[in-house]
Amino acid sequence: MYVRHLSVTDFRSWEQADLDFSPGVSVLVGANGQGKTNLVEAVGYLATLASHRVAGDAPLIRRDASSASIRAVAVNEGRELTVQVEIASGRANRARVNRSPVRSPREVLGIVRTVVFAPEDLALVRGDPGERRRFLDDLLVARAPRWAGARADYDKVLRQRSALLKTARHARGDTSTLDVWDAHLARAGAVLVAGRLELTAALAPHVRDAYAAVAPESEPVGARYRSRAETVDALGGEAAPSTPEEIEALLLDEMRRRRNQEIERGVCLVGPHRDDLELTLGTGQAKGYASHGESWSLALALRLGAFELLRGEGSEPVLILDDVFAELDARRRRALARTAVNAEQVLVTAAVDDDVPNDLQGARFVVDSGTVREMSAAARTTGGAPGEPDA
Repeated sequence: MYVRHLSVTDFRSWEQADLDFSPGVSVLVGANGQGKTNLVEAVGYLATLASHRVAGDAPLIRRDASSASIRAVAVNEGRELTVQVEIASGRANRARVNRSPVRSPREVLGIVRTVVFAPEDLALVRGDPGERRRFLDDLLVARAPRWAGARADYDKVLRQRSALLKTARHARGDTSTLDVWDAHLARAGAVLVAGRLELTAALAPHVRDAYAAVAPESEPVGARYRSRAETVDALGGEAAPSTPEEIEALLLDEMRRRRNQEIERGVCLVGPHRDDLELTLGTGQAKGYASHGESWSLALALRLGAFELLRGEGSEPVLILDDVFAELDARRRRALARTAVNAEQVLVTAAVDDDVPNDLQGARFVVDSGTVREMSAAARTTGGAPGEPDA
């Protein structure tokens, strides 16, 4: 699939911007702070209903505006769909498909699919487990939008059970209500854990292959799903995915075993919100062991692995490379360019044109002073300066 048109209104720094894209490579060039990343962030938002840069929606709305709008025309196997999301301040977001309102913004998931590689991705290797859990869950949704509902269901139950635990010590020994929420959390959590286990098993070979291509002289890498519950954690090493029913029983047993500890601390200690994607380099954990270059290679391998997984399972995602070439050495640039040049559509941002490998030839857009314009082929051939108008 590819995005043929993008329009944003009051999104980030943009009061209004409209761009027409084609399949292949499109490069947005502009100095830092000019808004080029904001434009590709908007494309990524339509794919996940979240930003790859911030946790909430509030920063996405332009200062002094009450809402922001993102609209795109996506082409999938010759069929066009127009998807629009309005990000609101103080009320629920709204969405449309082909100008018709939908009941929930989640209904637009799957129309646009993306894989985003950005400087923030170093946190996938060096950051907290939450970064890696989000990576897995976003990839689940990219594979099948129904997982957005599974994740939302679990988060809702988790909030309710967490609130109950905080007051459980004053319940005078009556744990009947907690028993009910144990069952709800185990059931919703088991669905999410089963999905993550299957995803990790499918993703790991792609990550290993991508890392070997990026860093052939380095030790091999591995990816394994790790659970805080020992009985569930043992499932992560098995080749065959486990059923949600099996995982549900294991989670429920673990909750009962740790109930007193949970009540004492007032938090849920069991469930997928405590789990992690363990990344290894050789025989050690990548976090704290991998060098800066190895960490970048592994972060890149995770994104390239996700891209190859999605490409092999259905509609090819848009590959978004946000200001990453300046962070990579020549070898890693070449490895990334080899994958990008074969993608149906790749959107690249860069501060200067020289950061983009020569292999990635295509449309060039200049982003400067609140405007965006496409450079003509003649200007690109003659090396026209990004700030100068076409002759």
